[in-house]
Amino acid sequence: MEFLVEYGTFLLKAVTIVVSILIVVGGIISLSARPKSQADGELVIKKLNDELDDHKEQLEDAILDKELLKKMAKDKKKEEKEKEKTAKKAAKSKAETESEEKKRVFVLDFDGDIKASEVELLRHEISAILTMATPDDEVVVTLESGGGMVHSYGLASSQLQRIRDKKIPLTICVDKVAASGGYMMACLADKIVAAPFAIIGSIGVVAQLPNFNRLLKKHDVDFELFTAGEYKRTVTMFGHNSAKAKDKFQSDLEDTHELFKDHVGQYRNNLNVEAVATGDIWYGQQALENGLIDQIGTSDQYLVDACEQSDVFTVRYEYKKTLQEKLGIAVQHGAESAFTRLLTAANNRMQSKS
Repeated sequence: MEFLVEYGTFLLKAVTIVVSILIVVGGIISLSARPKSQADGELVIKKLNDELDDHKEQLEDAILDKELLKKMAKDKKKEEKEKEKTAKKAAKSKAETESEEKKRVFVLDFDGDIKASEVELLRHEISAILTMATPDDEVVVTLESGGGMVHSYGLASSQLQRIRDKKIPLTICVDKVAASGGYMMACLADKIVAAPFAIIGSIGVVAQLPNFNRLLKKHDVDFELFTAGEYKRTVTMFGHNSAKAKDKFQSDLEDTHELFKDHVGQYRNNLNVEAVATGDIWYGQQALENGLIDQIGTSDQYLVDACEQSDVFTVRYEYKKTLQEKLGIAVQHGAESAFTRLLTAANNRMQSKS
């Protein structure tokens, strides 16, 4: 038994030392890593039409009779030859060639955490698309977000505004949630499509923080805060919050709420903003009835339907993984990401009627 106790103690010490070394090494590597720039990533573009055709062929191979498959293959070859002949004839006339050009649909994905971290990817994706897209094309954003920091989602909304400024039709599809900052982004769309039970709305502003002032006083701990400027700091976590400080903080929240309402009203002209800007949320069908969205449906069906008449491309900007990320020892980055995910999950739980 003594041996087991000693062995257990030794094992714990060894594990502690190894973990400590990994934390130190990970911190050093993270600090030495240079910031990501445009050269650190690349665009990944896929044609959704081709993916759907591949899926269809795989299903046909698995389900249909071999003789039927042979017949279908022959018919397909004939069809392709006819298309080639038609294309050659059309090439002789420039006007005919231009008339047969398909509309292009560019698809972006935005999965927003509390910091709207993906705005860094979004800005690259939109910059790339704007080099080619015209008002005859369309940009579709599949959006999922329960909101978060005002300035972060304000920047994300500004990125979408760039699409509108170029007169390119913008559609936003919401399968699960577009609340608060998420709806701040969604309302810029020319068309909002949401699933029947997607959570929409939460046009409001919230701020909360604990106050440890009484706990510190109880243990005879003083907290000193020095500022220059009457409103440099209003409420704090550790000091006494006066009625005046609380009133100023509440006033700031009200001002932010007014800006939010003005923002929504600017893009949703037919929406009774005052009626819905209560901070409440609605499910898809209710949101449609209240004018918060334009259409009920899922992003999957919207894009499948688009493939029938258009060339649909998914566009994703991806950063190249650094050595420390590949080795999995970027402790600082991992801890920050985990904390952000925790805050985001807590925030999303607030956007629920259950």
